[in-house]
Amino acid sequence: MSRMDLWRLARDKAVRIRKEGGRIVFTNGVFDIIHPGHIEVLKHARGLGDMLIVGINSDESVRRLKGKERPILSLEERMEIISSIRYVDIVVPFDEDTPYNLIDFLKPHILVKGGDYRPDEVVGRSIVEEVVIVPLRKGISTSNIIERIKDRYCR
Repeated sequence: MSRMDLWRLARDKAVRIRKEGGRIVFTNGVFDIIHPGHIEVLKHARGLGDMLIVGINSDESVRRLKGKERPILSLEERMEIISSIRYVDIVVPFDEDTPYNLIDFLKPHILVKGGDYRPDEVVGRSIVEEVVIVPLRKGISTSNIIERIKDRYCR
């Protein structure tokens, strides 16, 4: 299925939920090495509505944002993992550096981000009714995990 087909599928599902009076929640990220902080954000996000759509950066987008050594896992692997999490209804990839176009296409009610953002920094905030920031779990990040692995196995 093409990326645009996935965008349309997500939008069609969102339209059905919205017609039934449901609330659509959106979050996004790289989701390179899944950790408890990711799960916490996804769980919290799903609890805010009736459908959770997760936008996920393409490999090219991740390289532009995080450097040539990232992502660790391919887009397909990351999508498979995120799709298997019970809180997630659909995963949609995007190629841009931000999910603005995807958010504009889907028009969710609520946008959820982790605590490394302030509401006024969240891309797409002007499109949605509400922005929710989930506090970060101290010391847990993909970058920290990568550094731990390097410390233990590469030095």
